[in-house]
Amino acid sequence: MQGEGFDYGKAGVNIEAGDMLVQRIKKMVGPNFRSGVQTEIGGFAGFFKPQWQRYREPVLAAATDGVGTKLKIAMLMDKHDTVGIDLVAMCVNDLVVQGADPLFFLDYLAVGKLDVDQAAVIISGVVEGCRQAGCALLGGETAEMPGFYPPGEYDLAGFAVGMGERDGILTGEDVVPGDVVIGLPSSGLHSNGYSLVRKVLFEHAGLTVNSSFPSLQGTLGDELLKPTTIYVPIVLPLLQAYPVKGLAHITGGGLELNLMRILPQGTRAHLEKKCWNIPSIFHLIQEKGNVNEGEMFRTFNMGIGMTMVVPSVKADEILKYIRKKNSEASVIGQIEVSGRQEPEVMIV
Repeated sequence: MQGEGFDYGKAGVNIEAGDMLVQRIKKMVGPNFRSGVQTEIGGFAGFFKPQWQRYREPVLAAATDGVGTKLKIAMLMDKHDTVGIDLVAMCVNDLVVQGADPLFFLDYLAVGKLDVDQAAVIISGVVEGCRQAGCALLGGETAEMPGFYPPGEYDLAGFAVGMGERDGILTGEDVVPGDVVIGLPSSGLHSNGYSLVRKVLFEHAGLTVNSSFPSLQGTLGDELLKPTTIYVPIVLPLLQAYPVKGLAHITGGGLELNLMRILPQGTRAHLEKKCWNIPSIFHLIQEKGNVNEGEMFRTFNMGIGMTMVVPSVKADEILKYIRKKNSEASVIGQIEVSGRQEPEVMIV
């Protein structure tokens, strides 16, 4: 029996909804946040014309990342307007720590069933993140995948391209004993460690996104959804004015493993945790899960979202510059000679 014919809609994919979303994104983006965009949202590819003449020997840098299981918190709260900021932040912060200026961004949104209103809210966060970072939203992809993701669930990935000077690529190779480590505060958890967070707070401790504690502003869900800080506006001009030797974006692996990535052999970063404020959310996770301190520092940023290594004679000047920009920073440690060949980070 031949029966009723199938089409894409009966397979669970709504092409018209996808077109509606593209039109809404076009309106959100409007005039992009950076000159150089050559095409509108919705083409097969996005084109961008860099200002090559600004550089002596320009090089491109690229970074990709996602938001991870922080998305589960957004779904529990049905609040989706900030995870796009996280997505942009995770990519552009990785660019700027190597000395690159973020030029443009692409996003990938995968859903089980496309809800145009929900998707538009998600992308509004991406637009806001690009605004904060000063980069163009050049395009993206929305994939409707019925049977792959349950209805209401989605995943996000992002891709950023930046530009810098070839001799300005920051690797940390110039870091020497006597340099100091400056820490820029995080807004909270940022976008790492959420698998442990959900295991401890929800499964083990029996808390919910609506739980509240005197030490937190708002509910637990509000705290867990605080968007990742975008450091580009403060760091990029600072790199033009001061001799920064190395920068580390504190993501998965925490302070210990990320700062270690920019230390030369034979050196050690000696950090003193009394030099900065560790937000209450980290103490709550540690207490509720009986997580040892070493594991906390290897998993979370513990209140420091980015570190910079600078000559000690320039530290005060750099701190004054950051504070003039209405941002916070503090010296959190120094670089020492290590007794080991491999670089290490010691937190006391």
